[in-house]
Amino acid sequence: MTKLLRRACGVVFLVVVALLATLAVQVYQKKFVTAVMVTLRTDRLGNQLRENAEVKARGVVVGEVRAVHIRAGGADLRLALDSAQISHLPKDVAALLVPKTLFGQRYVQLSIPEHSTAGPLAAGDVISQDRSANAIELEKVFDDLLPVLQAVQPQKLAATLTAVATAIDGRGGRLGDTLVIAARYLEEFNPNLPQVNDDIRDLAKVSDLYGDISPDLLDSLTDAAVTLNTISEKNSDLNDLYVQVTSSAQEITTFLRNNKDIIIRLTGESRKTLELTARYAPSFPCTLEAMNQLRPSLDKAFGAGTGKPGLHIEATVTEPRGKYVPGKDDPVYSSALGPRCYPSGVAPHGGIPGIPGIPGIPGTPAPVADDLGLANSPQEQELISTLVAPQVGGDVPAWSSVLVGALYRGAEVNVS
Repeated sequence: MTKLLRRACGVVFLVVVALLATLAVQVYQKKFVTAVMVTLRTDRLGNQLRENAEVKARGVVVGEVRAVHIRAGGADLRLALDSAQISHLPKDVAALLVPKTLFGQRYVQLSIPEHSTAGPLAAGDVISQDRSANAIELEKVFDDLLPVLQAVQPQKLAATLTAVATAIDGRGGRLGDTLVIAARYLEEFNPNLPQVNDDIRDLAKVSDLYGDISPDLLDSLTDAAVTLNTISEKNSDLNDLYVQVTSSAQEITTFLRNNKDIIIRLTGESRKTLELTARYAPSFPCTLEAMNQLRPSLDKAFGAGTGKPGLHIEATVTEPRGKYVPGKDDPVYSSALGPRCYPSGVAPHGGIPGIPGIPGIPGTPAPVADDLGLANSPQEQELISTLVAPQVGGDVPAWSSVLVGALYRGAEVNVS
């Protein structure tokens, strides 16, 4: 490598370093950030307000101070507002210069009026300073106190204020009387004392304001500490919960995505069945109750709990009715009565009360006539109960005709 080439490489290296330094400065100064430039016109700056100071609205940072230009009777501040937040700031917004702490740097606080109907700020708009009474008083108090507080060491000031607070605790009335008497004496010696009285009155208002909000602020901090500690302690449980919820949600999503057509089709095809079930739903309780009442009799008929399991009945063989004829012997149910619950009465043994023309005489043929009513009607239930009761040795539920009624319909039965 020649000497000239080495020198050229050194020059190029220096140029690159200079360009990188310039680029870093430009990035720090946010030259490449898109912002909406507006002007804040104020009659006073106060202390500790410099370029790059924050601009906040309702506690949220929405921009920064890019430049401060002093003019006669005040100053003009160039504010660079975030383009993403500009739509939330109306044109009638006002500004207040407040410090972060008693000793800290100031920032611009934008006050948004309640129920504002003005349009959003645009580039080149001018914002006026908040001139409300509370804003002026608060700014004046900070301006008057800040030079004094800067001359006092903070740790000593805190110890002094603590001692003063302890000394005057519970002695507000006496202190007020003392101040009134002292004010009268001082008025006679110092013609400038009215101004001090005004300052003390303003300080009292500010102190009352801080005193009113301090309990709520402390309670909020205490509650937040408890909540944050609980979250910290349950961090692993919360992580497990989020993982399980995420996994379950993914599985449910996959299931619904794969079966959505089936679910929709099933819902449509089940409509008629569900409507029919809903129609006959009122009869379900009495049906289940009757089935429960029949359970002891069935247990006894099937020999439950005995050494002779099996069905225990007395049956009589009769002449056959002939072969099954299609179209003639097909079962038909033509009732359109809808859901109903029949009485659960049981006929006494040896008799068929409520059925005219069939006396309760042993050995008398008892044909099941057509005038007994519909299948499973109260009349047929009473007849079936009378026939089955001696065989099961107990009461027969009313719905027993549903199970054995088909065996007796059209047959000749001898009551013995």
